This record gives sequence, structure tokens and C-alpha cells, in this order.
Amino acid sequence: MVIVAQLVRVPDCGSGGRGFEPRLSPQMKNLLLVLVIAGLFSCSLSSDNSASQADSTATLNAAPVDVLDTTGGKGVFFVELKDSQEVKSPVMVKMGVNGMEIEPAGAINELKGHHHIIIDGEATPEGQPVLLDETHFHFGQGQTESEMKLSSGFHTITLQFANGVHASYGSRWSKTITVKVK
Repeated sequence: MVIVAQLVRVPDCGSGGRGFEPRLSPQMKNLLLVLVIAGLFSCSLSSDNSASQADSTATLNAAPVDVLDTTGGKGVFFVELKDSQEVKSPVMVKMGVNGMEIEPAGAINELKGHHHIIIDGEATPEGQPVLLDETHFHFGQGQTESEMKLSSGFHTITLQFANGVHASYGSRWSKTITVKVK
């Protein structure tokens, strides 16, 4: 908003030496002052609004976040068992997880769940329920260790993490090792 003030030169300096007289009444001066303040306030609001619009546009253009990403050390792991290790039955299996929180089965909470062990089987696909049978073991109380009785010979042990209703977080949240039982 631009305000133009007009000065009128008075040929006679009989006005107390000021050299000019304002042509605006006091009411008009007050009105102009209010308009100037309102104009400045509206300018500051519109610049803030354009900044927030730019922020929201940047947010819309951002890549979606993959909450199941397992980079940077996230994922499940066996605490003491190693791939190709020779063991005796019963086998103590200690389970760990980084990037998720262990909680008992029941509610579905983002980035939370519990462990499952699959003997001589593969990881459960993402979103599918982990089976409950003689080769799929559920640790729905939030357990992080268990003794497993295995027959002698080679066995795969798959550690699978799943949510509160046993829906698998997929192969990224699983780990498979092979052990030789004496």
C-alpha cells in the first residue's frame, strides 16, 4: 500500500514559521494511520501464509517414509546362536530386535510386536498371519528366549517379527540361520 502526502506551500510564512499547512483533518489522519497499520499487518500475514504454503508443498513432494525399513542396524537377530553352529538339543534360542518394540499380542501398534520362531520353514510374507502349528512357535507374551527341542541333523531356524495380531512384518523383519544338532 502506498500513501501519498501532499504538501502545500504557503507564500506567507505567517503560520508560525512552519512553511506549510496540512490539508488533512485530525479524523482523516487517524483513518490513514489505521489503514497503514492494517496494510502492514496484512502484508506480514500474506508472507507468512506463502511460507507455510511452500512448507506444505515441500512436505507433499517428500518421499514416503518406509516404517519397515531395516537399514542402519534395524531388524531381528539371534543373540547367541550363529549360522552353521553345532548345538545340542534342547537349543537355547535368545531373540533380539532393533527398531521395533516388543509387546504382548493383542493390540496393533505401529513399530511394535513380538517374536515367532519357524523351524525348517521360510519367513511369513508381509501382512500374512504367522501359522500356529508344530513348526511355528508364537511368543505372544513378549518372551525373548526359549528352549527348542530339535532332532539331530541340520535345521533352519527362522526368527520372524509380527504385530499384535500375529500379522508378519515380512522377510525384512526375519532372520534365518542353519544349525547342526548333535
